[in-house]
Amino acid sequence: MLMRKQRRPAIRTLHGWALSVLQEAGAIHECQEHGWAKDRADPYAREHAIDLARQDPPAGITGDEAAAEIGDVLDSIGDTCPECPDNDC
Repeated sequence: MLMRKQRRPAIRTLHGWALSVLQEAGAIHECQEHGWAKDRADPYAREHAIDLARQDPPAGITGDEAAAEIGDVLDSIGDTCPECPDNDC
């Protein structure tokens, strides 16, 4: 039986692509109330996201460039929501 790999939805920016890969890998999640991306601080999920980026980079981007973008996006995301009082989210 022929199995086809499910393709990710088209993303317009490299940053948006990296966010979708991080979310797919479970490295980030959204604040339920405000929608801000929050880092889960899970080293295994981070490594999985980098592996996914290297294995299936967007068209015109090398695996190393894709992995670097994953790292840049992770560095820009905190583990708390800036809009939640006392960071209760």
